[in-house]
Amino acid sequence: MKSPVLIPASEFAERRQRLLAQLGEQAIAIIQASQLVIRNRDADYPFRQESDFLYLTGFNEPDAVAVFIPGRAEGEYVLFCQAKDPAMERWTGKRAGIDGAVNDYGADQAFPIGELDKQILPLLSGRTEVHYRIGFDTEFDLKVLGWLTVLRRQARNGVAAPNTLKLLDTLVHELRLFKSPAELEMMRYSAKIAAQAHTRAMQICRPGLFEFELQAEIEREFRKAGMEPAYTSIVGGGENACILHYVDNRTPLKAGDLLLIDAGSEHQGYASDITRTFPVNGRFSPEQRQLYQLVLDAQKAAIAAVKPGNDWDAPHQAAVRTLVAGLVELGLLQGEVEELLQDPPKPTDGSAPKEAAYRQFYMHKTGHWLGLDVHDVGDYKIKGAWRCLEPGMVLTVEPGLYFSPAENLDPKWWNIGIRIEDDVLVTADGCEVLTAGVVKEIAEIEALMAQPLD
Repeated sequence: MKSPVLIPASEFAERRQRLLAQLGEQAIAIIQASQLVIRNRDADYPFRQESDFLYLTGFNEPDAVAVFIPGRAEGEYVLFCQAKDPAMERWTGKRAGIDGAVNDYGADQAFPIGELDKQILPLLSGRTEVHYRIGFDTEFDLKVLGWLTVLRRQARNGVAAPNTLKLLDTLVHELRLFKSPAELEMMRYSAKIAAQAHTRAMQICRPGLFEFELQAEIEREFRKAGMEPAYTSIVGGGENACILHYVDNRTPLKAGDLLLIDAGSEHQGYASDITRTFPVNGRFSPEQRQLYQLVLDAQKAAIAAVKPGNDWDAPHQAAVRTLVAGLVELGLLQGEVEELLQDPPKPTDGSAPKEAAYRQFYMHKTGHWLGLDVHDVGDYKIKGAWRCLEPGMVLTVEPGLYFSPAENLDPKWWNIGIRIEDDVLVTADGCEVLTAGVVKEIAEIEALMAQPLD
């Protein structure tokens, strides 16, 4: 699969039209881009555009503000951005500038970012509602309040100031939840490259390597494809695999341990998110094999539950039921499956509530939305009830089991951490596993790791 082309300008325009239609004629929406962030001294972190801003504009420069004004005769989309500056562009790269904002990014009008305070006042005047990301940026919150204060002071001159502030997130995040065909092509390509990277890690893994050496190989595959990590890669061997967000990646790998790698690439802003677990020496021990197969069975049950009409929680419940039944069969939990699935009754003596026994081994949910953010936006519940899955949604399915040393646990299970994660698209009649390009069956993993590396 070749790298997909960029999302066309027509799709960004269609997204904006959908937002404008939902805002209503008396509203105005304001959204700011990301800013450069200092890493240390005068070195910046790599720039990453704010996802909502990127979704609506496709504009990938810092220090910009987009304004959406339904029904405005002079244009409904105004973009404030950095003006062209040859001296600065020699240091930091080319800018679109004011003309580029209109000609290349579809703005109806564009102004230098330095004119925002002046130009925004007439755009706000006469509107009743302001939609923006309240609480996202304290400095910007104060800016918005300052603009409204200026307008209210002009009330005697007939200027009408907005009287309602609303979260923009609600509208934009619902739009982002459903992926278009172009977005899905981006995500398929990101998934393909991430799968290749995980395959590469299995092929080169051997005792004595450091975790960071495998991290380097994985991220090399990302960079070769013009991508970057979608998040900080987790490469944890042995006991480190039992730390859910382990990112030190500094420990040497030992024969007899399992290695858990949670790593994904980002293509044009769209993330993949894969976890695979495999033996450092290429062969599962009996205990590792039993637990790994249990997690794999749980994942398969969860993926089977990803289909239209099922609610968001259905894959999680399918995974948990499979895990609990398997843990009972292995003697790691005692009791009836139906009872073990339930949290104990809340105590009446004021003491802290207890969790279901399985949570000592499986303490997280089975997935999350995926898209422009790794933990993507979108409500999981509607009016207090789990929302139904619909075509176009993309989620991860990632059950796991983690066995840290404990007095009540046979040492043969200690330091075994397993998670298996795939990216799954809800389709009209079921689902599509976007990350199927990397093996996960025990026999396939062992066969791949036994092959000589080219």
